[in-house]
Amino acid sequence: MQHFLLSAQARTLSVAKVARLSDDVAYDMFKEMRWPENDGKAVCPHCGHKECWSFKTRKIFKCKSCEKQFSVTSGTVFANRKLPVRDYLLAIAIFVNAHKGLSALQLGRDLGVQYKTAFVMAHKIREAIGADIQDIKLKGEVEVDGAYFGGYVKPTNWKENRKDRRLAKNQNGKRRCVFVIRERGGRTVPVVIKSENTDAVEAAMLKHICRTSTVHADENAAYDALNSLYNMERINHSAAYSDGVSCTNGAEGWFSRLRRAEIGQHHHVSGKYLHAYANESAYREDMRKVDNGTVFDDVLKTCLKKRTSHEWSGYWQGNKQIGEILAHPN
Repeated sequence: MQHFLLSAQARTLSVAKVARLSDDVAYDMFKEMRWPENDGKAVCPHCGHKECWSFKTRKIFKCKSCEKQFSVTSGTVFANRKLPVRDYLLAIAIFVNAHKGLSALQLGRDLGVQYKTAFVMAHKIREAIGADIQDIKLKGEVEVDGAYFGGYVKPTNWKENRKDRRLAKNQNGKRRCVFVIRERGGRTVPVVIKSENTDAVEAAMLKHICRTSTVHADENAAYDALNSLYNMERINHSAAYSDGVSCTNGAEGWFSRLRRAEIGQHHHVSGKYLHAYANESAYREDMRKVDNGTVFDDVLKTCLKKRTSHEWSGYWQGNKQIGEILAHPN
């Protein structure tokens, strides 16, 4: 059977098609996506009034009620933009088509902008598509597992000077555990924690898994205390990866794709931004069987519905990051 990504049904949008859009067509597309309930006509982001004036000399609007001026991206994740709207459409198209993730360096080269511009733009997209993931509650057959990412420690040249980089004392403190909760046939929820201990795992599971669910996990001792909270199915990986009933292959498969993005695309992921890359990977996983044109529309609509980013606005001007999303503070 042919893989979905190789089929014609998966290709309903091309980067070349978006790149050939004129500025006016791209602008009209932005308006239609931003204000679909008003047939693409401007709606004031400040008071919600649907009657606004437009200017002939500039592509801005003025509300007839509160008389405040705004643009097509005001109040969205792309607020305070300096690039043409077509470049943002092109950035989303490139982002969507990068099945294994997209580095800021590559995005900057494709758009012809600075690395800083591409870095912030990509993280704004990640923030938008990951905004609702941390509020999801999963049910049914659910798989859980943890793996460590980020915080790369370069080995020394001479073998006798090398240390075991798996030990916490030999790491640089930026390495974090991504605890994934994956519903079979459903959504994927990653939670960044400091370590896969019982308290952190329990907090994440209680937040994202219904108590009536069946949870599949390995024999990590962190899950031993959760038998009274959920119907636990455990699998001994030293004996087999699946016993016909219990397995965590779905979670392991997602980890492999996140690892490919970390090593093959980004080469390095800081612990401070790990939650953003994990959310991106979860979104890509959940949309892996949807054609790229539909994914493009969904990402654009999500970015235009998301309010102005406080985490990435003025990032290079000294704005302090909110930081990692931790399930437990220890």
